[in-house]
Amino acid sequence: MKRVVPSLRTLIPLLLLLLSTPGFAGPLAAAEALFQRADYRGVIERLAPLPEKSPAAWALLGKAYYGEGEFSKAVDALRQAVAADPSRSPWWNWLGRAYGRQAEKGNVLRALGRAKRARQAFEKAVELDPRNAEALVDLFLFYLQAPGFLGGGAQKAVRLAERLRELDAAEYEWAQAELARKRKDWQAAESHLRRALELEPERVGRLLDLAAFLSERGRRREAEELFARAERLHPGAPKILFVRAKTYLKAKRNRTEARRLLRAYLEARITPDDPPRWEARELLAKLERD
Repeated sequence: MKRVVPSLRTLIPLLLLLLSTPGFAGPLAAAEALFQRADYRGVIERLAPLPEKSPAAWALLGKAYYGEGEFSKAVDALRQAVAADPSRSPWWNWLGRAYGRQAEKGNVLRALGRAKRARQAFEKAVELDPRNAEALVDLFLFYLQAPGFLGGGAQKAVRLAERLRELDAAEYEWAQAELARKRKDWQAAESHLRRALELEPERVGRLLDLAAFLSERGRRREAEELFARAERLHPGAPKILFVRAKTYLKAKRNRTEARRLLRAYLEARITPDDPPRWEARELLAKLERD
């Protein structure tokens, strides 16, 4: 009987499918697949018990702990990652985020030291890769929001924002909007947000940025029109649920709808680009307390 030998054209898709299956792939590849589905607990369950971990495994584990809101564990894992391989800009940036959240949520007496370590980690990320736009944005926000004794400062933020101009024009406009908001120049802030939207008219985040801003300024009808536009362009996008709920809570209105949106978000299939579920749970808990 003639043996049928599968062609490479048939085998390659099959192999790719198998390698993307958590049960078949190696621990790190399987955990990465889970991370891309925002199954952070699944990542932790796969990687935490491993007796030996590569730097990449430590980094992924730290990001998963961050996604679960376990910031002390995130710091510990990410410190292991950068100690083993200090050349990775994204890992330092994630470490900065974890330190920042640890400072916000943890012991007040330790908050200052953790905030300083967050800044140092962000600065290291930018030093290692000056074109890492995510690190530039995170460091920009730190400079903009932190007081001078922690290494922050508006002028530092202004200088850093200029570095975004060539890397990402829309993100540069968003940064300019944040600087204008800091100055309470609402007209300039709106102008920059609209320019960012013009540059990326299909990106849901740009619509939501402008909608949230207009809601803060009391222009509710315009904000609702933008939320509706976002939903038409990106039906079912989880980020719309989250930002809309957060906007309602900040404006102290539509509490019942905000509760429904947050509960829907917690049931939605999110990605690492969406806010982690712990943020929605915190908002929901605040809503229930108030």
